[in-house]
Parts: sequence; C-alpha cells; structure tokens
Amino acid sequence: MTRRLWFLPESPDVLGMLREQVAVTVEGMEALVAWTGGDESAITRLREGEHRADERKRELWSALSTAFTTPLEPEDIFALSRGLDLVLNNAKNTVREAEVMGTAPDEAIAEMANVLAAGTRDLADALGRLGGDGGATEPADRAAKSQSRFEHVYREAMSALVTHDDVKEVAAKRELYRRLARTSDDLREVAERVWYSVLKEG
Repeated sequence: MTRRLWFLPESPDVLGMLREQVAVTVEGMEALVAWTGGDESAITRLREGEHRADERKRELWSALSTAFTTPLEPEDIFALSRGLDLVLNNAKNTVREAEVMGTAPDEAIAEMANVLAAGTRDLADALGRLGGDGGATEPADRAAKSQSRFEHVYREAMSALVTHDDVKEVAAKRELYRRLARTSDDLREVAERVWYSVLKEG
C-alpha cells in the first residue's frame, strides 16, 4: 500500500509584506516633508519610494491570491494595502502638480505634510501590532485623530487664500491643498480599517 503525503499550500507572511509597504510609505511621506522644507532632492526620493511601495503592493496582492490562510481576512489586508497606496500616490501627485504649476510649497503645505507624515508613522505602529496580542487600535486612533489637526490647518489655509490678489497662485494653492486633503482622507480610512479588522477578529 502506497502512503500519500499531503502538503498544505504555503502561507506567505502577508502581514510582513504589509509592514514592508507601510515602511516605504513612511519614507515617502518623510520625503514629502523634506520637499516642503526646500529639499529638491527629496522629489527623487519620493518618486523612487512610490515605485518601491508599488512593488511591495504587487507582491502582497499576488501572495494574497495564493495564500492558504491569512492572519486577517484577505479583503482587510487588501484594503489596508490599497489605502496605503492611495496615500503615497497622492503625496507624489501633489509634488508633480506643484512642479507643473510652478508653485513652491508654502508654510501651510509644510504643516499639512508634517501632520500627514506623523499620521503615517502611527499607521506603521498600528500595522506592526496587527496579528499579535493586540494594541493596534491605539496607534490607529492616533493616526485618525491627528487628521483633525490637518483639517484645522487646511481650513485656515483655504480661508487665507481669500486675501490673495494673484488668481493663478490662488488656483494653484487651492488645488495643492485639496490634493493633500484627499491624502488625509485616505490616511483616515486606513486607520479606520485597522479598527474594523481588529473588531472582526475579536
């Protein structure tokens, strides 16, 4: 009688891949901050970071399609990865639009970028705790709440544009502020998805 050996399919470390993606996202957001401080070389770092994050995202999505088991539901891991992708894409596109419009970052954009970078670091902390003994919701809360500060800066900056006489500058700054506001919304959604993922696993 021949014995059959059964092998379970591999279970890739999808959470590890997600953490790699968020680590690159943090680097990209820090490059955004550096750009707002006048570091032109940060543009290259941001673009390269966005490409590396895309590679991590594609590897993760491919692994999800073959994984036998995952520590969280695949749809949640996918949503978290996609949300991180949107955050970094919007950051890169903000810089691209600023270049196209010939508009330099102002103090408000710098402050918004700092808030976004801080929130992304909190997301990295939250994702680092997923699948463990808990505690992911606390940094996720910090990430979400930090965006209230973003909204305050955004409203003040938009209001200040009313006093500007240069229509071209007003239009350009308004578009950049709105792009960063979408980045903030995407960041908040990732934080809320962390909460949702933890609740489902609880």
